[in-house]
Amino acid sequence: MPEEDEKQEEPRSSSDPVRRVTLWVLGLAVLFFFWYLASDRYTPYTHLARVRGYVVPLAPQVSGTLTDVAVGLNEVVEKGAVLARIDSSSYDLAVQQAEAELDQAGQDVGARTEGIGAAQARVAEAQTQLAFDQRDAERTFELERHGVAPKKDADRSRTRIDRSRAEVARTEAELEQAKAELGVSGSENPRIQAALSGLEQARLDLARATLRAPTDGVVLNAKLDVGQYAAVGQRLMTFVSTSEVWVEAFLRENSLGNVKPGDRVELALDVAPGRVFGGVVSSLGYGVQWDKTQPGGLPEIPASRGWLRDPQRFPIVIRFVDDSSKGLRREGGQAEVIVYTSGNVLLNGIAWLWIRFASLLSYVY
Repeated sequence: MPEEDEKQEEPRSSSDPVRRVTLWVLGLAVLFFFWYLASDRYTPYTHLARVRGYVVPLAPQVSGTLTDVAVGLNEVVEKGAVLARIDSSSYDLAVQQAEAELDQAGQDVGARTEGIGAAQARVAEAQTQLAFDQRDAERTFELERHGVAPKKDADRSRTRIDRSRAEVARTEAELEQAKAELGVSGSENPRIQAALSGLEQARLDLARATLRAPTDGVVLNAKLDVGQYAAVGQRLMTFVSTSEVWVEAFLRENSLGNVKPGDRVELALDVAPGRVFGGVVSSLGYGVQWDKTQPGGLPEIPASRGWLRDPQRFPIVIRFVDDSSKGLRREGGQAEVIVYTSGNVLLNGIAWLWIRFASLLSYVY
């Protein structure tokens, strides 16, 4: 009888290790499931993120033969740096001719023309600077509307525009004073007006013969050489701004519940394996394109794959909070992003470890 009892108990004891392992695996699966749900809500992660910046095709506003190419492929330049020069001899002559026509017009109407050329030049210079500042500020205002650029940058741009407008007003006042010295009949003479307009246009064309960098950035596709003909509106090179750069990350719709502007972000850039950079959520996207139905066509129903529907993703805009990544922010570069939406120490700690592990994986994929 004891032998029979031992034989009966033997299968039961041999199954205990299997049962214990099964329970451990089941417990870990449940723990992982709840961690996944919590982390997806409070520390959402995505590997679908790209570095973005302004890509500007640079084209001349005047035509002519290139006499100087000051940049090469993938060259980093500062704002206002000379990129290329177009032969300005014809534009120099045009300015001289316009000045002569203005003098002749003044003599023809019996008016003094001293100081008008200089005043007109100052007006043209001030207007050119105002136009430059407005174009530069518009990019900053666009970033401010999307929440990428801080408010202080937009305020500086508004101050520059106000200063440029004041300078335009001052130079125009000086020009009006110079015109007034000619007398009413002289300043209103059609020939004087035409000569002034011609001089302004000639000076503007001369300034445009030098192509300059609109902001700090990198020159791409600058396959140019001296002697090449540059036509108006024909792209000579591509310019990528490095002064206004952000990250566009795509999170699943059900991960956005706790994400809000101002949340702390950590990013791993593929270009810098093993390194993690800081950021902050600037804004959240509120719409994506999903209906591909053409106007006048019938509704197109998206196909469902499997028994689970495909998750919809929405973009969030992230701006860098320091300059540690400067020089690594390449347009279109891939990134991995984790957003910290709460002060939970456990979830934040696991997320902290995960983004660093993901950054190390960039060495191999």
